[in-house]
Amino acid sequence: MRGSVVFRNRTEAGQELARRLRDMRLPDPVVLALPRGGVPVGYEVAKALGAPLDVILVRKIGAPGHEEYGIGAVVDGSAPKTVIDEATARMVGATPEYIERKVAQELELIESRREAYRTGPPLALKGRTAILVDDGIATGNTVMVALQAFSAAAPARVVLAVPVAPRDTLNRLRSFCDEIVCLAVPEPFHAVGAHYSDFGQTTDAEVVQLLASARRHMASEIQG
Repeated sequence: MRGSVVFRNRTEAGQELARRLRDMRLPDPVVLALPRGGVPVGYEVAKALGAPLDVILVRKIGAPGHEEYGIGAVVDGSAPKTVIDEATARMVGATPEYIERKVAQELELIESRREAYRTGPPLALKGRTAILVDDGIATGNTVMVALQAFSAAAPARVVLAVPVAPRDTLNRLRSFCDEIVCLAVPEPFHAVGAHYSDFGQTTDAEVVQLLASARRHMASEIQG
């Protein structure tokens, strides 16, 4: 890990991350990117590893009457999982019926997002090396929920791979995965975007294009 770095853009960050991961010779890898910013990074990783690329979609479950206050999340995948902070849910009066209804709503939104991204069904992870990729981590809350969800899909190994993150967040995430690969751990840490020259928003159209390109690349690898 390096203490300070500026990546030109997400493509360069993904290429640097890919070189590190390729040296690890991970068996049977699957790359799962958090959209939207994680997809350009994940694309470079998947291409270098000859691995399939998919998105992993996380939707927050908000408190009754206060949607912005999260009490848990729904994560899609081959084995969708709901993660609820039970103590917080009780405190805000979220009944099991309310949670069940919200989970169903969020799963519908996840499905519509998958249709928009034209990804097809989520990739099976059982027995494989699942590599979770994002363009960087700040608080780590979304990443933690995604990592927790992986357990239901029974991968053989879980690797978290990001270009940049703060040390305290990485330490908090270590118990949720087998290994962390992070290129830069700046101190002090201010924001992910501060370590990119170009941190423009990734569009849905770019996500669609990169996922389609990754599928073509995998098809050519299989044929070739």
